[in-house]
Amino acid sequence: MMIEGKKILLGVCGSIASYKSATLTRLLVKAGANVKVIMTHEATRFITPLTLSTLSKNPVYSTYYKEDTGEWNSHVELGLWADAFLIAPATANTIAKLAYGLCDNLLTATYLSAKCPVYFAPAMDLDMWKHPSTQRNVRLIEEYGNIQIKPGYGELASGLTGEGRMAEPEEIFSFIEHTFSSDQLLRGKKAIVTAGPTYEAIDPVRFIGNHSSGKMGFAIAEELAGLGAEVTLISGPSHLSTRNKGITRIPVMSSDEMLNAVEKSFPASDITVMSAAVADYKPAIVSAEKIKKDPADFNLELVKTTDILAKAGSSKQAGQILVGFALETNDEEANAIKKLRKKNLDFIVLNSMNDKGAGFGTDTNKVTIIDKSLNVTHFPLKTKEAVAKDICRKIIELI
Repeated sequence: MMIEGKKILLGVCGSIASYKSATLTRLLVKAGANVKVIMTHEATRFITPLTLSTLSKNPVYSTYYKEDTGEWNSHVELGLWADAFLIAPATANTIAKLAYGLCDNLLTATYLSAKCPVYFAPAMDLDMWKHPSTQRNVRLIEEYGNIQIKPGYGELASGLTGEGRMAEPEEIFSFIEHTFSSDQLLRGKKAIVTAGPTYEAIDPVRFIGNHSSGKMGFAIAEELAGLGAEVTLISGPSHLSTRNKGITRIPVMSSDEMLNAVEKSFPASDITVMSAAVADYKPAIVSAEKIKKDPADFNLELVKTTDILAKAGSSKQAGQILVGFALETNDEEANAIKKLRKKNLDFIVLNSMNDKGAGFGTDTNKVTIIDKSLNVTHFPLKTKEAVAKDICRKIIELI
């Protein structure tokens, strides 16, 4: 089984569904996983730590330190240890804390330190689950890249019948097992992702740039790494950080620096996704000193930058996959197809600035994928993490 040997951190919150955590722990251990359990204080009222410690064959963590010895239970070490962090059951209270970064217990502090994929299985009563605040909180933590294992429909502890019942342990186990199976699909592949803007210097203070945040490229890099690829992320200026240890980040500033980084890595790459918003022009002369604002008029001579995507396309070898992006404002599909053909791409991801919620700086995107056979697939507005999954599914199809 793909789950054998995996290190799984199981978070248990205070819910009547906590009793299911015992069966879930047993299933994971029986499959060969190394399981460590973190319980909230409220969870210990529903199921004893001794039960989960016996089943997991590991100590159970519930406080920041051991009261008898004072020894520290490091949330940072726990977050780094795990291959997956599974929170089941995830209560409305804990989901709200995850959404807003509150860490008043060991479980939520570990969540903020986790470098691995995080899965959560909601468990609560029907009205709590349907409440707009809960639905908003679920959407928020999904936008952060966390993965929901959806609750089922059935009889609830209140006596009501409806949604909110935690997925059964067997369902959760199958979900996690499938995830670990699918993460092997790109193992052994080398990938390049470019992300963010480039800044083209005018003088030591000023530059030509754009509003790209890098969010789309970073999401693609995380998804490729999650699928097992060895990822080189070449990023222009961005405040974003990476989570997966399979990502090597190369920071660059200008289009020339990005070109050099791509040229070094491209010959050995299997997959290259060029999502960076590279400047089309740069100043012909960069002033060594800050330009004074004395003249009433100021003229800046610009020259074209090297088209990195076209250069990669011209040297692409059989077996290499090259993906480009097109951000258009008019004649979107026609312009994207022209770019696809001209630059020898396997497929192009089209954004339209006319679509609300798409483009620079947002947490969402609305894309159309066009491949070299001119198959066109339209997608609805999604989080950039979800868009990254769609792009990677297309890459896997081609491989």
